[in-house]
Amino acid sequence: MKALPMTDFLGVSESLTGRRWLGPDVEATRAAELLAQETTLPPALCAVLARRGVNAAEAESFLEPRLAELLPDPRTVKDMQTAAARFLQAVRKRERIAVFADYDVDGGTSAALLITWLRHMGLKATLYVPDRIDEGYGPNEAAMAQLAANHDLIICVDCGTLSHGPIAAAKAADVIVLDHHLGGETLPNCVAVVNPNRQDESGDLAHLCAAAVVFLMLVEANRQMREADGTRGPDLMAMLDLVALGTVADVAPLVGVNRALVRQGLKVMARRDRTGIVALSDVSRMDSAPNSYHLGFLLGPRVNAGGRIGQADLGARLLSTDNEQEAKALAERLDELNTERRDIESAVRAAAMAQAEERGLDAPLVWAAGEGWHPGVVGIVASRLKEATNRPAIVIGLDGDEGKGSGRSVSGVDLGASIQKLAAEELLIKGGGHKMAAGLTVARDQLEPAMARLTELMAKQGAGDMGPADLKLDSLLMPTAATVELITDIEKAGPFGAGAPAPRFAFPDVEIRFTKRVGESHLKLTFGDGFGARIDAIAFGAYDTALGTALESHGGARFHLAGRLEINTWGGRQSVQLRLEDAAKAA
Repeated sequence: MKALPMTDFLGVSESLTGRRWLGPDVEATRAAELLAQETTLPPALCAVLARRGVNAAEAESFLEPRLAELLPDPRTVKDMQTAAARFLQAVRKRERIAVFADYDVDGGTSAALLITWLRHMGLKATLYVPDRIDEGYGPNEAAMAQLAANHDLIICVDCGTLSHGPIAAAKAADVIVLDHHLGGETLPNCVAVVNPNRQDESGDLAHLCAAAVVFLMLVEANRQMREADGTRGPDLMAMLDLVALGTVADVAPLVGVNRALVRQGLKVMARRDRTGIVALSDVSRMDSAPNSYHLGFLLGPRVNAGGRIGQADLGARLLSTDNEQEAKALAERLDELNTERRDIESAVRAAAMAQAEERGLDAPLVWAAGEGWHPGVVGIVASRLKEATNRPAIVIGLDGDEGKGSGRSVSGVDLGASIQKLAAEELLIKGGGHKMAAGLTVARDQLEPAMARLTELMAKQGAGDMGPADLKLDSLLMPTAATVELITDIEKAGPFGAGAPAPRFAFPDVEIRFTKRVGESHLKLTFGDGFGARIDAIAFGAYDTALGTALESHGGARFHLAGRLEINTWGGRQSVQLRLEDAAKAA
C-alpha cells in the first residue's frame, strides 16, 4: 500500500530532541474521516488505517488478516520442490540429518522448526551452530566436512547462500540451503538453494526471514506427503510461534504475509505450549499476553545472548527442547548472558559514539572501530549509532590483523548490496547481508580504504543528505480519549514493528503534573489536560537528550507530548501509559 504524504504538525519544526514533527496531510485526514463515516471504527484507529492506505472496503480484511489467503504458494520459490523432496527422502529412509544454523534468533527459530518437525516424525537431527568468534558467520569448511562424514543430509538455515567453498567441502553428504540473505552471481553446488533473495528470484518474497522460508519448505513437505500417500505431517500452525519470533527479532518488515504470520504466531505463543518459550517468558518476567514488543525486546535479545557472548547453540537448543528442566536451565543461563551482554554493550557503545562524534556524525556513513571490541555486541552498537544519527552505521572489533564488524542501515539505503560490492572489489575479506543489516571481515590495513569506499557508496544512495529522523505522527489525541478500549482497538491494526511502526499520537498543550527520574537516564511523569484526565508516561533514555531535563524542570510550562500508547498491567489492573518519545513547548 502506498504511504500517504505527511505535513508539519502542531507547528513543531524542532522538538526537544531536535526533530520536526510530521502529521497526516489534508488528503490523509479526509481519508480518515471518510473511513470513520463508512465504518463504526474509532477515529484514532481510522487515522492509523488511512495512513497505511486502507479504505473502508479493505478495513475488515486488514484488521483480521487470514494466513490462508496471504500465504504464498511455496512452489513459486525456486528449488522449493526439490528441497522438500530431498528432505522427505531423508525422512522416509531414516537418514542422518544435520541442521547447520546461524547463531542469531532467526537461525535458532529456523533450526527449532526443523528439529521439532523431525521429532514429530520420530527422527533426531544433529544441531550445529558455529561459534561467532572462532568460526564466524555461516558454514566453514572444517565443520561442513566433519558433519558430512557422519550425516547423509545437511540443511543450512539462515546461512549458506554464499558458502561455495564450505559446501563443496561437504562431499560425503547432500546439502540444502534455506536462507534469505542476498545471493551472489552464482550459487553453491548443492541439492537446492531456497532463498527469495537469490538474484534470479522476483523479489516478491524478499521480506521473508529464514524462519518463514523454512516454514514454507515444511508446508511444501506436508503437501508432498499428502499427495504421495495421504500422510498428514505435523501441525504447522502450532509452530508459528517460532516463525513469529524469528520474523520480529530479525527485523523483517511486518507487511503482507509477515504480518499474518506474526499475528497468528502470537496467538499460538499465548497458549504457552512450547516449553522453551514458556521458560524464557517466565525468566523475562512477561506478565501479559505476548506482543511484538516482547518478541523484539524481551525474548529475542535473550535468545541472541548465547550467540553473542556465550555458547552459540543455547538459543536453538532452548527453542527446540521439550524437557522442562532443560528449558528452565537454558533460559536462566541465557538471561544471565543477556545481563553480561548489556554491560559489554554499554562500554563499547560509549567508546564507539565518542569515536564517531570525533569523525563526524553528519557523514553518509557513521563508523567506529576499536581494539578488542566484542564481536557479539558490535551489531547492537551499530543499531544505536544508526538510531542516534539517522545514518547507516558500521562498528568493527579489531583483533590481530583483522576486524569483524556489523552494520545497520536506514530506510532507502541498501547496505547489504554495498558490502557485497566491497567484498567483490577485495576491500573486504568477506561480507554479506541484506538491505538493513550486514556483516563483514576486513584486514586491519584495509580498514580506512574500505570505510572510505563504503562512505562513497552510501553517499551515492543519498545517505549524506538525511537530516535528523522526522517524527511521524498519526493523529492528535486528547487525554480523555486515551482509554484501554481504544488501545485494544488500535492493536487490531498490528502487530507493529519494522515496516509497520506502532502509531504515534500527539497530546497537545498538556500540563506536567508529576516527574521522577528513574535510574540514570529514564523519566516517569504524569500529565493532564487540566480538566481531570491524567495519563502516566515513561520516557526511556530521556536524559540522553534535552528531553529529560526540560520536562523535569518544566516550571509550569505546557507542552505538546508525542509517543506510543500501551496498556500497563500491574496487580491485575490495566491502565493507559504513554511511551513518551518526544516533546515540544506549547506556544
